[in-house]
Amino acid sequence: MSDSAAANARVTDVEPYGIAPIPPEAQTSRPVDLFRLTFGGANTFATIILGTLPIAYGLSFPAAATAVLTGVLLGAAVLAPMSLFSPRTRTNTAVSSGAHFGVAGRALGSFLSLLTAVTFFSISVWVSGDAIVGALARFGVHGGDALRAASYGVIAVAVYAVCIYGYRFMLVVNKVAVVAGSLLMLAGVAAYAGDFDPGYAGTGGYALDGFWPTWVLAVLTVMANPVSFGAFLGDWARYIPAAKHSTRSLLAAPFLAQVATLLPFFFGAATATLVADPADYVAGLADASPLWYALPLVLVALIGGMSTGTTALYGTGLDFSSLVPALNRVQGTAVVGALALGLVFAGAFAFDMVEGINAFAVLIVLLTSPWMVIMMLGFLFRRGHYLVADLQVFNEGRTGGAYWFTRGVNWRAVAAWAPAAAMGLLFANTPLITGPFAGAAGGIDVSLPAALLTAAVLYPLAVTLFPEPRRVFGPDGPFLVPAKDAPDAPPGAAPRDPAGSVPAP
Repeated sequence: MSDSAAANARVTDVEPYGIAPIPPEAQTSRPVDLFRLTFGGANTFATIILGTLPIAYGLSFPAAATAVLTGVLLGAAVLAPMSLFSPRTRTNTAVSSGAHFGVAGRALGSFLSLLTAVTFFSISVWVSGDAIVGALARFGVHGGDALRAASYGVIAVAVYAVCIYGYRFMLVVNKVAVVAGSLLMLAGVAAYAGDFDPGYAGTGGYALDGFWPTWVLAVLTVMANPVSFGAFLGDWARYIPAAKHSTRSLLAAPFLAQVATLLPFFFGAATATLVADPADYVAGLADASPLWYALPLVLVALIGGMSTGTTALYGTGLDFSSLVPALNRVQGTAVVGALALGLVFAGAFAFDMVEGINAFAVLIVLLTSPWMVIMMLGFLFRRGHYLVADLQVFNEGRTGGAYWFTRGVNWRAVAAWAPAAAMGLLFANTPLITGPFAGAAGGIDVSLPAALLTAAVLYPLAVTLFPEPRRVFGPDGPFLVPAKDAPDAPPGAAPRDPAGSVPAP
């Protein structure tokens, strides 16, 4: 595709690119586009739901507000550096992680993106569908479970359609979502202002034993939102040319996008104080809404469901197709979407969805955060140097190259991530995930610091005691760590699978 063709591509053209490197002439996006996609994907009902959980845990509104602010800022700081990889590698984040985990070991990133996508796609479809049903009930339209199921199906199909068309169509949807979602939530200030009490004292019972353990749980739950974008940020950042935009602007785009999500977070926390049962927020909000706001509430649900669902599903469908060469991007999207939709129906009609959200949110934070730390440290040690062609070896059914390490896996990174994730789970203290060391800090959940610190110590130690090959560091050599000379296995030295090829878009 020529430069002019890339610039003139229509939003309704099906995206032609899979996980193969984006041609430089097609890198026509800017950091502001990354801001729109990241904020648009979070300025939604899914984020509103996460904002309600500190209230559902029993916190007062002032305590919930401080937990939200702390969680957003910490999560944004962890997320921001993940925007630096894909403008250089011109591929998605999971494939980029092959530079540090090995071209086969990058399957770990694919698993994390699948976990995140299924969780947030499910949340978006579930809460959006229930909001539509609740709002319609205010107008006398009652359909029971059949109407709920139909609402879930409509939103899921709309999300599928956007994901199939791809990046440019997603960009348009999120441009609309950023403006429309924000305006509709601001209209909610007028709708609920008369009933809102900023001094709301809480329900009187904490989800965990005491204020501080519950407050920390709320912070971790909120952090799941920005951290969840870590595995997806490269799906959109690969369209930004690193040579034309500063590191500062690339860092600022996702950070400021997450800061902007304080709007839906505070909307959720504030309105959760108005419903009779914060654990049944969606139905309660519909009942508490004035009639004139029922239609805007439906629009918030529809726009939000589309935005969150597409940002979650698009990247995982893209990456899933690279792990299963028989599937192209569209087919991979359909498979992952069908799995997530099945969980939506199971969660809505068979299980406690709120408890499920809590469990998956904590898992996302504890498993993804140490993976991100290792990626960031690797970026620092490599001075941001990546070999684009060598990252594609596994995807193309070949072996060898700078990132082949040991049978495609860099055990140094894996040996740092696995204990870090385990430490997080061992110290976790949540209603559904309680580790054997949950009481080590008086009931306060220290799982995230334990996971981050373990990764930050073990990975530099591993690459210092067992230096990586000099070829991965580029002409300027390593930064802060040693390197070793080793024979280079050229890419494509041996076919891994005679039928392997770059997946079709």
